[in-house]
Amino acid sequence: MKDRSKLTTEKRNPRSRGIDRLDAEGLVEVINREDARVPAAVGREKKHLAEAIEIIVDRFRRGGRLFYVGAGTSGRLGVLDASECPPTFGVPRTMVQGIIAGGRPALVRSAEGCEDVADDGAHAVDQRGVGADDVVVGVAACGLTPFVRGAVRRARRLGAATIFVTCSPEIRRRVRADVVICPVVGPEAVTGSTRMKAGTATKLVLNTLTTASMIRLGKVYDNLMVDLKATNAKLQDRAERIVMAVTGIRRADARKLLDRARGEAKTAIVMGERGVSYAEARRLLDQARGFLREVLPPRRRSGR
Repeated sequence: MKDRSKLTTEKRNPRSRGIDRLDAEGLVEVINREDARVPAAVGREKKHLAEAIEIIVDRFRRGGRLFYVGAGTSGRLGVLDASECPPTFGVPRTMVQGIIAGGRPALVRSAEGCEDVADDGAHAVDQRGVGADDVVVGVAACGLTPFVRGAVRRARRLGAATIFVTCSPEIRRRVRADVVICPVVGPEAVTGSTRMKAGTATKLVLNTLTTASMIRLGKVYDNLMVDLKATNAKLQDRAERIVMAVTGIRRADARKLLDRARGEAKTAIVMGERGVSYAEARRLLDQARGFLREVLPPRRRSGR
């Protein structure tokens, strides 16, 4: 598409005309009113989100990985979501990875020119050794970013599953991917500033993809992140509270149990509820594919 002015993400927003004449409170009202449109737009994509989640879970169960590929804000959001998976769900750092045009320096400094070469996106995919068991999620608010499209094309040729996230409905039918997720948030309050509504929508989409996938893999019990590892003071406190919530024991006892469980909340819960050793708790969890509910005594399985 040569004329980008036709893209929803590049159009002028009639609801924010004259925004430069508003005082601070007026600016907040306009921006907040526009932001309020985002959750509903993401919700309208629930079927495509669900399809993408099923694909990701299937690839994870094969031992595959999830890659986000983006540039600018989209790239940074992908790296952010990927970096938060290990502490939240106790997964290896290689399981979910973010690829951003321009590499690490682009995380903290604008490197917009790096997004214009499709071959660089393909090369980035090759460098990570992407294969048929992996998933590559291209993230581009406008849907046209050459770096992202080059990465997705190469991933398809390599047999990987592909997902594309964009906020431009004009691009949807032109993207070749297994699933296209397109929350239509409308034009930005500041024309073309896709770090705003499009960025917020992207954050919600990526959070949903990883969180839902991890839940499907047994990384969450009820609504508790039971697979976290207590590696700092904050996570130690959270792990203790999680063990207390599930088992009903006191904090001091939860702390002792976590020490014996090497800081693993899920393992500590099994040790406490089943009265078994660390090794046996790990065996039971492995046998249940990591699903805590299947390992707990019957009195606990059906309850919250």
